[in-house]
Amino acid sequence: MFRWSSGWNLKDRKVGNNKMTLSLRQECLAMKLSEKAKNLIDGKNFASVATLMPDGSPQVAPVWIDREGDTIVLNATRSRQRTLNLKRDPRVAICIYEQSNPYSNVLIRGTAVGITEEGGEEHIDKMNMKYNGSPKYRYHNPNDPRVLIRVEAKRIHEM
Repeated sequence: MFRWSSGWNLKDRKVGNNKMTLSLRQECLAMKLSEKAKNLIDGKNFASVATLMPDGSPQVAPVWIDREGDTIVLNATRSRQRTLNLKRDPRVAICIYEQSNPYSNVLIRGTAVGITEEGGEEHIDKMNMKYNGSPKYRYHNPNDPRVLIRVEAKRIHEM
């Protein structure tokens, strides 16, 4: 299991050719999800997840989304670009929007606090049931296992 410690310090982090210094505000404790965020995540709504490429450029992908209490749970394969990006740099932005009204959305900036293969295959079946109404995800690939990415929110903005 890949896990960042709660004390991981990002203060002087090199991204691409640029050295950056992060503020203390970005290192604050995790926030509780708002009721709107919980409702959007629990509903059949999609999210856009933004991570950082090695050169610092953004990478964005539409995803299914879930939560465990106030922790956001994403599911990807081990080889997906977002998985590789988050192993290198845990910062992430997630926009969850209501399917029937995309102007109703929540933007979350957070940190990936753990990436694990444990439970990934079962979780994608659960997500397939939520989004497609079928109990079994049909694209399981034993050569590229599913991983769970857990994200803690640092900032939440609602529209």
